[in-house]
Amino acid sequence: MRILNLPNKELFHYVLTGKFKAPSADWKHEHFYLAEYELFVMTEGTLYLSYNQENFTVKQGEYLLLPPCNSWRQGFRSAYSSFYWLHFSTASSDFPIEQNESSSLDKEAYFTIPQMGTIPKPEKVVVLMKQLQDEVKNKYPVTTLDSMTTSVVTELYGQLCLNTSVGTKSPAQKQIHSDIIDYIERNISSNIKISEIATHFGYNEKYLSHLFAEITGIPLKQFILSRKMDAANFMLTDSNKAISDIAKELGFSDSHNFSRAYKSFTGLTPSEYRNAFAGRMLYHV
Repeated sequence: MRILNLPNKELFHYVLTGKFKAPSADWKHEHFYLAEYELFVMTEGTLYLSYNQENFTVKQGEYLLLPPCNSWRQGFRSAYSSFYWLHFSTASSDFPIEQNESSSLDKEAYFTIPQMGTIPKPEKVVVLMKQLQDEVKNKYPVTTLDSMTTSVVTELYGQLCLNTSVGTKSPAQKQIHSDIIDYIERNISSNIKISEIATHFGYNEKYLSHLFAEITGIPLKQFILSRKMDAANFMLTDSNKAISDIAKELGFSDSHNFSRAYKSFTGLTPSEYRNAFAGRMLYHV
């Protein structure tokens, strides 16, 4: 897989950002020149994009990072999609490299990131991109925009690094870890109990909790709540859904219980969090 060098000790420079939502399934990305890096974070549908003589198919929950190469990007197939995008540049000379060439890099000067992949926690990246858009709309200083741009990219990098650490576990441990996460994602709208997960996979409840904590370093109960709060943050910033509807979608009995859990976890009420990042930039170009 192709990977990219990014400088490890400098702020990235903000250029443009926005959220795009295709008007229909007949939409195809237009023919645009790219003079800087562009990060796509997919929230719905599929993006079919051609760049530098290579075709990319990017699905919900995945990212694509395109480097500057004096080339054009354009859609090669029509489809509905919705995504957040970010253009940024760096002061250093960066270039795409192949995986087997990464050993020659100065490890302290650069970090490497795959050009495309699945985001372990896409909601967290989207929330940062939404915060950046709010800062742009409110005319924050350039230093703030550059810092937040750097935070977006390094949050993605950090998640990928943490996800790689799970790869050091045994095949059986990796499989149960993956199965549990898939189960939580499929049932995020219900009141998930550890006992139900244990029964579903045929494990003792205490053993399963211990095993999950050993693999991830996070207790299973805390992980479930964390995923629900990540989903809540995403819905609070990316949609105009009523808080009562968000509570229902996340398996809480009512908005009061949801708000109490949310404030305990984040220190803010759902309304306070939503109001803090009110400036979404839809169709910004």
